[in-house]
Amino acid sequence: MLQRHATVADVRSALKKLPSPQALVPTMGALHEGHLELLRAARKKVGPEGTVVVSIFVNPIQFDRAEDLENYPQPLEEDLALCEQEGVDVAFIPKAGSLYQKDHSVIVTDSLLSRHLCGATRPGHFDGVLTIVLKLFNICQSDYAIFGKKDFQQLALIHRMVRDLDVPVEIIGHPTVRENDGVALSSRNRKLTAEQRADAPRIQRALAAARDLVTTGEQNPQTYIEAARHHLLKEKPEDFSIDYLELVDHLTLQPISKLTAPATLATACFYGAVRLIDHIEIYP
Repeated sequence: MLQRHATVADVRSALKKLPSPQALVPTMGALHEGHLELLRAARKKVGPEGTVVVSIFVNPIQFDRAEDLENYPQPLEEDLALCEQEGVDVAFIPKAGSLYQKDHSVIVTDSLLSRHLCGATRPGHFDGVLTIVLKLFNICQSDYAIFGKKDFQQLALIHRMVRDLDVPVEIIGHPTVRENDGVALSSRNRKLTAEQRADAPRIQRALAAARDLVTTGEQNPQTYIEAARHHLLKEKPEDFSIDYLELVDHLTLQPISKLTAPATLATACFYGAVRLIDHIEIYP
């Protein structure tokens, strides 16, 4: 049976009594099939006798737009029913007040991997992400933590934080889960209109079309970027726009001057106020 805990003290006490190994899946709720795949991966990692923990918390300090926080879907009872269905052992569902003191003043900040991509267009976002993730690691003390690779910059930052701060947890990245038409699963997808959702495959199609240039031996990053931009904007809906479109080194996440090593072509796009991210890896 799924245990539900809302306070730090309660979840810590519960987890001390449950068997190891333990795997944590941090989420902001509004669970979809992508999240369920993470839960299944966690169960596979710890085995039938281990413990799977999910956190459901809409973290206020990682939102750079107030309206995005206010409108973020929070179907908690549906989420908990899905967790129970997947055999999750513990759900940690704290309130913001129980995780952040009113005068909290310490945050975790990266000085390199967050300079570009989402870090450049969402100021403070990754400070919020790293801070809450480190808090969850400290609270749960899990052996493993499972994250989706769709948010590849977030995953890279978490790997770097764990390395640089010697956090005793193994980070496991799980491949992006997609719909049949190529759209990456995201909680934000449910905020799209039917017309926007029907158009959304253009994002992955544009990235894939640009990636195909690698077969010609192309090494100019700008050529890839402009090819993707062309496909993103071709016959686009009026409410579609590009937030960013960059080709970065696969490991450092810094823009490249020549494609000679594995790289990632990444974009964030808006349908109205709904922001979707996606990326594709390119191997020269």
